Amino acid sequence: MRTPAAAISSAAFFVVAPGTFVGLGPWLITHWQVPGSTPWWRIVVGAVLIVVGLVPPVHAFVEFVKAGGTPMPIAPTQRLVVTGFNRYIRNPMYFGLLIAILGQALLFGSWWLVLYAAIGWIITASFVRWYEEPTLVRTYGEQYEEYRRNVGAWIPRLTPWMPVA
Repeated sequence: MRTPAAAISSAAFFVVAPGTFVGLGPWLITHWQVPGSTPWWRIVVGAVLIVVGLVPPVHAFVEFVKAGGTPMPIAPTQRLVVTGFNRYIRNPMYFGLLIAILGQALLFGSWWLVLYAAIGWIITASFVRWYEEPTLVRTYGEQYEEYRRNVGAWIPRLTPWMPVA
């Protein structure tokens, strides 16, 4: 896929999928209202987690576009993307979005958002385990297997993994 088409497709997908998960879902639960009695530290920590959580998905989308594809299963890259945050964790997009939702839970004082994040993780981890990983093994073979052996799915590495060229 050419870079402009990949960029447009990825941007649209970002608005629809992650935007719904980290934006619309939490808004429907909390209406993004910060309770008046919220301590200042919860506002600050919540806001920081939201911003920090959005960085890996945005960066990962950029890496997919640079690789000539999208994160969408229907328009993948021709090569395995193991750059950027993918060197630390196999699922930086999902991980980051969950961090952003937990930041919103803290900011808006909502245990419902914690439950929403937990359910979201269960669904996402199931999708990764039973669809995404088998598809990546079929598509990239030993290259993905080596990556999977060296980079955790949900717990980030402390140092970036560098594939042997």
